[in-house]
Amino acid sequence: MSNNNCKVIAISGGSGSGKTTLANKIMTLFEEKECEIISQDNYYIDLSEKFDHDGGSLNFDHPDMLEFSLLANHLKKLKENKEVMIPTYDFSTHSRKKDTQKINPKKIILVDGILILNSKELVDIFDLKIFIDVPDKIRLERRMFRDINERERTADGVINQWEKQVLPMHKKYVETSAKFANIIVSGENKIEDNARELFLKIKDL
Repeated sequence: MSNNNCKVIAISGGSGSGKTTLANKIMTLFEEKECEIISQDNYYIDLSEKFDHDGGSLNFDHPDMLEFSLLANHLKKLKENKEVMIPTYDFSTHSRKKDTQKINPKKIILVDGILILNSKELVDIFDLKIFIDVPDKIRLERRMFRDINERERTADGVINQWEKQVLPMHKKYVETSAKFANIIVSGENKIEDNARELFLKIKDL
């Protein structure tokens, strides 16, 4: 039986646009157990055999790197009031771990990811589609900090990947997907202001 109260919200935007930060802030505005976050990043295919540690040989910003069919299947099940077991991804080795994470149906499911509006199957599932617009320079600064501190990358590797893969893929796949969004927000606004405004819109769905 379909759970009509379950709303699935897309939060998209380029790498370093603040998708996860915004999703987490919105979740805090809901009552406990009303909201859950699912990340596109959990659905990368296992690339461990081809990964060269600093990321240059693989294009992780291309839609083919992600198993969107599995994500779509999980979102449909959540809308049917069924729990799902989502993959866990290790970005240090670019492999799927054996461990999975149980996600229970909630009133609000927030899905964040750079390419989620590039999949028609996902676009048709989302009840609201949000896109965060942020200048490239700011996104690169944020990505540099994250990848060096959280993903064991080098500065040279991050810049090389940004210039050869991240930025070209952003122009081709991410920026163009903004046309499917219902709401476009500026990532340069205060995160609290964006979160509060979007929280009120989501509550009205």
